[in-house]
Amino acid sequence: MADKLVTIAKFPSYIEAEMAKQLLAENGIEAIAAGENTANTYSGLPALGQVELQTLESRAEEARQILESDNIQDN
Repeated sequence: MADKLVTIAKFPSYIEAEMAKQLLAENGIEAIAAGENTANTYSGLPALGQVELQTLESRAEEARQILESDNIQDN
């Protein structure tokens, strides 16, 4: 059975999501930022303007721990 993508954090801007994505990459975890176009278009509306950081389900807990240890908060 293939691993599926899961959301590990949400960010109000694409730049914050990309910084978290880079931190994960430095620790060997691939991730994607989903919703960056919506976030850029609707940046004034928090419910619509969030970027989701996603990774494989098998690496999700490790990724969350890395983000928490670096004080990158899930908004």
